Amino acid sequence: MGITLTKGQKISLDKEAGTRLAKVVMGLGWDPIKTKGFLGFGAKQLEVDLDASCLMFDAAKTLVDAVWFRQLASKDGSIRHTGDNRTGAGDGDDEQIVVDLSAVPAGIQTLVFVVNSFTGQNFSQIENASCRILDQSSGREIAKYDLSCQGSHNAQVMAKLYRHNGEWKMHAIGENASGRTFHELLPAINGWL
Repeated sequence: MGITLTKGQKISLDKEAGTRLAKVVMGLGWDPIKTKGFLGFGAKQLEVDLDASCLMFDAAKTLVDAVWFRQLASKDGSIRHTGDNRTGAGDGDDEQIVVDLSAVPAGIQTLVFVVNSFTGQNFSQIENASCRILDQSSGREIAKYDLSCQGSHNAQVMAKLYRHNGEWKMHAIGENASGRTFHELLPAINGWL
């Protein structure tokens, strides 16, 4: 079991994993919204479409590439999205982004992970929304970040992975934002690069 990250916390992924990481998985999970019916009748689930995205920035803080529901793999092939889940139904991760850290081009300095509610619900309405980072080879959870907290925001700049002294580190950002796609989050992201 990994550590639960708090807003602003930084960790070394290699130290958390106990070895140099080659591939990590960012998992995003959530549950549909359950509505209450009259006297227990007519209750239903509202589908929630959360989207995980990974943005690739160079040292000049320029967006080089993006992996999201409309582009499921980076142009260089080092990052891939397993597919868009539009409901939140099911157990475990509803969406995953797999990052081959050893294949990320040397010119990429920072990877920023964001989540947004494409269907517009805010996180205070969504149950069990969380993201986590796993070591792909062992399946070990390195870090977890709870998204179902407070507020009426419908997006969040979750975390960034960045190169520092030859290793990858993670910074849990947790900045609330608004936007249905990552494009609308770029102003919020720029302050964290």
